[in-house]
Amino acid sequence: MSDLPLSIANEVEAAVAAGSTQKCADMAGRVTALFLASAGRFNHEQTELFSDVFERLINTIELRAIADIGARIALAELSSQLAPVPQAPASVMRRLARNDEISVAGPVLTESARLSNDDLIEIAQTKSEKHLLAIAGRWWLQEVVTDALLARRFPSVSRRLVDNPGTRVSPAGFAMIVGQAVSDPELTIATGIRSDLPSDLRSRLLRHATEAVRSRLLSRAPPYLFEDIQAAIAAASAGADREMAEARDFAGARIAAARLKKEGRLNEASLFGLAKQKKYEATITVLAEMSRTSVELVRPLMQSLRSDGILVPCKVAEVGWETVSAILDCRFSTGVTAPDELARLKGQFIGLTTENAQRTLRLWMVRRSPSSSQH
Repeated sequence: MSDLPLSIANEVEAAVAAGSTQKCADMAGRVTALFLASAGRFNHEQTELFSDVFERLINTIELRAIADIGARIALAELSSQLAPVPQAPASVMRRLARNDEISVAGPVLTESARLSNDDLIEIAQTKSEKHLLAIAGRWWLQEVVTDALLARRFPSVSRRLVDNPGTRVSPAGFAMIVGQAVSDPELTIATGIRSDLPSDLRSRLLRHATEAVRSRLLSRAPPYLFEDIQAAIAAASAGADREMAEARDFAGARIAAARLKKEGRLNEASLFGLAKQKKYEATITVLAEMSRTSVELVRPLMQSLRSDGILVPCKVAEVGWETVSAILDCRFSTGVTAPDELARLKGQFIGLTTENAQRTLRLWMVRRSPSSSQH
């Protein structure tokens, strides 16, 4: 057995000297089979000999891989076979992991235990999104590696890391994920059910989530996290209420609305322009005028964590969906409405009749009147 690896090495030399991709690929298959058969019994010197043999074969095959699909396939097969082997030569694994072809690098990046944290960090900093996705799928990742992966800001990588129970994420890493989740409902849900998410970051995550996302998060919460997530939702809502209660000066907006009315420009075009510019006070004031109600009634609808209430004065004002969409995005509490939420609200708005909207608005006005509050 001791001289068999040496004979194989001689055959490798002949294949390399011939410069044939097919011969080198065939030799790679034979060497891999031999190594896998007895990997656990080889001593250090024999393992080093195999390492040298693999390096020579890979070097020759890589030179031809750019133009030869057969060479790329041979490297991918070698990578797939060696990746799960604990005794695979570390230098060979590092070389395969750095290959630009993800079919070659992927198996090693996902499975090989021979890659160190330093190896993974270096690859995370320099290689493609696909390479980072492969690393993010490893069964175990330490914080220093996940931080390096998250620093590249690929949403797909963040999702895979959050979905992987074997990843450890630092508070700084979670802060990056929470920032990305503002515009990604699926990432919000996957992050929210992580048991290692710091409580202050869970509250921040839920602060920007829609009611639909919060409900989905609760429905997917494991029993041991349900109460924590419920409390975080309550805290996030309380924070929103405090923010929305901040004093705003509507005096200037009322003067501007009166001027528009005097000039005959109190119309949908003006409302749309104000909403697109996110002029919050002016949008509320003009919408209140056009729907023949008060700022005191419209303002809470704009501030509500529910999105459907503001549809009522919009329907009474007889504005189109494009204007309604701009008003929804202008809301102080939400900023930007998620596409799926917009689609749902559009269906509600289309189904709401002007007569029902007028009736509802009148009822709300009566309930807010001083005489009603005294009963």
